[in-house]
Amino acid sequence: MAKDITLFWGSGSPPCWRVMIALEEKGLQGYNHKLLSFEKQEHKSKEVLDINPRGQLPAFKHGNNIVNESYAACLYLESQFRAQGTPLMLDRPEEQALMYQRMFESQTLQQKLTDVLFYNWRVPEAERHESALQRNKEALKTELQLWEQHLQKGPYLAGKSFSLADVIGFPAIAFAFRFGLSKDRYPQLDQYYTLLKDRPSIKASWPPHWQENPQGMDTLKEF
Repeated sequence: MAKDITLFWGSGSPPCWRVMIALEEKGLQGYNHKLLSFEKQEHKSKEVLDINPRGQLPAFKHGNNIVNESYAACLYLESQFRAQGTPLMLDRPEEQALMYQRMFESQTLQQKLTDVLFYNWRVPEAERHESALQRNKEALKTELQLWEQHLQKGPYLAGKSFSLADVIGFPAIAFAFRFGLSKDRYPQLDQYYTLLKDRPSIKASWPPHWQENPQGMDTLKEF
């Protein structure tokens, strides 16, 4: 089954990472994969464009089925391989409701992180304004406080069990700590990060360049 799966991915990309975690959790080791360099623009190569015309990663294919959006790929993997590996879909309606809520809230967290961390890279110098960056920082702080509250309800994002919410949400939280998020100011987030970082699926898919340079950065130290 895994031999029918192809994944093009980039190191440290939360969308790529969540698909890799899902593959590990479903016991699909041995799939075809290729690590590409964003810096070298390898994600714009023909082999990627043949699968994902937007030239973005991840580019995911199972047999003849192409699913390039990372949320959709994770849902697809759980649906197609539900009977094997870790069950990632929670059973009770109230659990599912919370799981889906946290899954899609993760997109907001990732966007607000991106708005701060890559502001200077994404906004031309002539268009940058300190007030705009400050607004982005305040929005991120508010978002992080919400997530701190979320994790008071259970060890995982949707309560007592590891689920798709964690597959999708953990990479964004790990990304924040990679850039220096204060563990003291966000003890619940830190507890969650510490609980999951040694989970086999997460260790197996840990971004290679993070392994080479565990120190990370201090961009979010004020947070």
